[in-house]
Amino acid sequence: MPASKKRSTVTKKTSKNLPNPPSLWQTIGPSFILLGLALGSGELILWPYLSASWGLGLMWGGLLGITLQFILNTETMRYSLARGESVFVGFRKLSGIWPLWFIISTFIPWSLPGFSSASSQIINNLLGLEFERGISIALLLLTGFILTIGKTLYRTMEVLQRTIIIIGLPIMFGLTLWLANSQDWTDLAWGVIGRGEGWWFFPPGIAIASFLGAFAYSGAGGNLNLAQSYYIKEKGFGMGKYLDKISSLFAGGNKVVKIEGTLFSDTTSNYSLWKKWWRLVNTEHFLVFWILGFLSITMISVLAKTLTFGQAEGEGIIFLYQQAAAIAERTFPLMGTTFLMLAGLMLFSTQIGVLESSSRIISENILLLFYKPGRKFNLSLAFYASLWGQILLGIVILFSGFQEPRFLLTLGAVLNGAAMMVAFPLLFVLNKHQLPERYRPGIFRQVLIMAGLCFFALFFVFLLRDML
Repeated sequence: MPASKKRSTVTKKTSKNLPNPPSLWQTIGPSFILLGLALGSGELILWPYLSASWGLGLMWGGLLGITLQFILNTETMRYSLARGESVFVGFRKLSGIWPLWFIISTFIPWSLPGFSSASSQIINNLLGLEFERGISIALLLLTGFILTIGKTLYRTMEVLQRTIIIIGLPIMFGLTLWLANSQDWTDLAWGVIGRGEGWWFFPPGIAIASFLGAFAYSGAGGNLNLAQSYYIKEKGFGMGKYLDKISSLFAGGNKVVKIEGTLFSDTTSNYSLWKKWWRLVNTEHFLVFWILGFLSITMISVLAKTLTFGQAEGEGIIFLYQQAAAIAERTFPLMGTTFLMLAGLMLFSTQIGVLESSSRIISENILLLFYKPGRKFNLSLAFYASLWGQILLGIVILFSGFQEPRFLLTLGAVLNGAAMMVAFPLLFVLNKHQLPERYRPGIFRQVLIMAGLCFFALFFVFLLRDML
């Protein structure tokens, strides 16, 4: 065979075109998973706690935090749309040290069982029990069971998180509209630009760790933002259409899969399709993650301020019980119980989402330590080993006596803030070096990426000064 004809054959086999994008309605899905990860942390616990303690003048932090995470998430999607592989495969191509960083920076903060501890506290409160540690462990084991029996991980997570959001958010928003007064909405409007009651941006006496934790959890938080790369790929968006999904250990099909994707040919037709895909995923993420996410932060914070301003004292999530009691008093008893049940359900669904996303990240990066181009891996086996490894570590932490939910959530959030500080510049370098020039982020996005790095670095300087 002539050499020219042989080269043509290879190109045809390895180079693919972008598929046609679906409608916006068919696109909606991946962002629900990240929003579900946020509901049980920043939206339900950390921002409402700050609002109950200091008012709504800190809402500028929620707006800035979720906006920076929107940029981080969509830049993650940019890479996976174009190449069909996760960003972690891309990071491995930059340097062999990055898989080790992502294993450590994911395993440590997300193995802390803060969400299951908070859910357990609520269950014990509702039922009048005193088995917090035992129920926390049972919830961790139930999480592993749910993720193990689903046919495919993506479908399990999308259905679960979308159901929780569709049920929970309308009730939370309805309570806020019912109980908040005009002064609360005025305080919210001022808080978005940083004005509190007698202070700007930071109230006297606030713990920087608490604010940084809430700021980092204005969305998914930490390396879990980068897990959007998996959901884009498994939804079949862009070049992700050509890669296999992670299936359950008990599902049929081939579990040894290739983790490398393919960059599409840089043609006029593909560039036109790219612009449609890019506009589509940004719109979906803006509507679901940014709008619903910021509404969740503000509405649930307004509710906390309305019900318990100045009363958020004591350890753990006592302020949640104070909110439930106030709701029961201002409406009717069953509504207070419903609020607590929803809070517990959101926290448990967040625990499921956290372990699912972190296990994806850990397992793939363990395999990437042994990466060779074209090599195939058993992602399903690696995923479940990582999942149950985290669950076992969470149980060990609970038995060691560390089970106070707000402490665990704040500690995890601070550690995840450090991970995000690294993720911003690393994504910038990845998209600049691994994508053709006209598919890279523009100057405005480059500025926002660097702003994300600067904000997190600045807060960590304040945190260290506060600690010392």
